[in-house]
Amino acid sequence: MKVRHLLAIKDLDREDLDEIFALAADMKANPERYGDALHNKTMAMIFEKSSTRTRVSFECAMARMGGHALFLSPKDTQLGRGETVSDTAQVLGRMVDIIMARVFKHGDVVTLAEKSGVPVINGLSDYAHPCQALADFLTILEHKGKFEGLRVVYVGDSNNNVTHSLMECGALLGVSVDCACPKGYYPAPEVVEWCREVGRKTGATFNVIEDPVEAVKGADVIYSDVWVSMGVEHEKEQRLIDLHDYQVNLALFEKAKSDCIFMHCLPAHRGEEVTDDVCDHPRSVIFDEAENRLHAQAALILCLFAAWK
Repeated sequence: MKVRHLLAIKDLDREDLDEIFALAADMKANPERYGDALHNKTMAMIFEKSSTRTRVSFECAMARMGGHALFLSPKDTQLGRGETVSDTAQVLGRMVDIIMARVFKHGDVVTLAEKSGVPVINGLSDYAHPCQALADFLTILEHKGKFEGLRVVYVGDSNNNVTHSLMECGALLGVSVDCACPKGYYPAPEVVEWCREVGRKTGATFNVIEDPVEAVKGADVIYSDVWVSMGVEHEKEQRLIDLHDYQVNLALFEKAKSDCIFMHCLPAHRGEEVTDDVCDHPRSVIFDEAENRLHAQAALILCLFAAWK
């Protein structure tokens, strides 16, 4: 892999993604081969936002490869008491081998990468969620056997980090990503513009379709996420009204292709953006997707260390 950090999917190219997916598949099938790959390596995990899947997947990935992970909540660091991100980065970079940060501001992971002197992984920021996209497309590859020509439809609030990374990854892989959402919830224009430019070379297209029924027709994948993310709880009442018609229920799911799979980055608010009968459907792959956070991130870590050699 050519990049030394992963801050956003658009930092990568198709060769980088293929390398990560191939390594992740081998690590998943043959974990015993990698038991000492990170002997005596330490990861600092900075969490400004809590997460079940992010914490467990990174800790387990490091442990399975013989390394260690340090969980650092806001109360465990001086960031919450006025120390700059730059100073924190330079201190951690002298003690640990790699940093994963789950933050509010994307600029903070950029600063960590600029100042730490070690690989930095964006575990989530207000702009991007690249690790989720890696797990998503690893899961799609496992279930569909290919990328080119597939069509993913994201249903719901599309102006968020998950959608942005999903679209960027689709652009690089030749997977079209359409968003079914109402006005006020469109993906960021600059992300759409970048994806369309890349998509001209890979065959991927990107559209916003306000009618969810029309949007899911012909979909290979339907993707959903919570309507009320951390930090926008004060908007819950209005969001539930605005997005009411964008619930992924069985009636909507059955409008897609007969082999369409359902994906969700979790946690799901069952009964809001998705119903139980879709979450628990035989073609729901949400738990495969969650498990693949572990394998995709383990592969990413090894690829980043290799890039630093």
